[in-house]
Amino acid sequence: MTAEGCDLLCLDVSRAEAVRAALPKAHRSQAMAIAAKALADPVRLRTATALALGAELCVCDLAWVVGAAPNLVSHHLRVLRRAGLVTSRRHGKLVMCRLTSQGAALLDALGVAAPGESLWAEPSELITARG
Repeated sequence: MTAEGCDLLCLDVSRAEAVRAALPKAHRSQAMAIAAKALADPVRLRTATALALGAELCVCDLAWVVGAAPNLVSHHLRVLRRAGLVTSRRHGKLVMCRLTSQGAALLDALGVAAPGESLWAEPSELITARG
């Protein structure tokens, strides 16, 4: 027997049916995989984490925070936005970005914060956005 498969074909039908019924539908699984894949890049993960800590940041601030060029951060923000993890709005000449609830939930699921620490700052600790 290998660790990945049984040597004997057996099936606990009632248990297997219950588990199968509880699985997300295929289209939902696809959307979840796309969202998770969006955080598979270190710059995107740092960008999303910075947004979790800063609530709302402009692209220039994000670039400085994560230590990457603004055009690279903009590219990664597009990927995060397409995956539904980030939203943005124009504020004059600035583009302000914010993590969505789906993005925050995914970061929580990944356990981005160190053990015993909370990634999410209290509202009084957040650095407020410009304007």
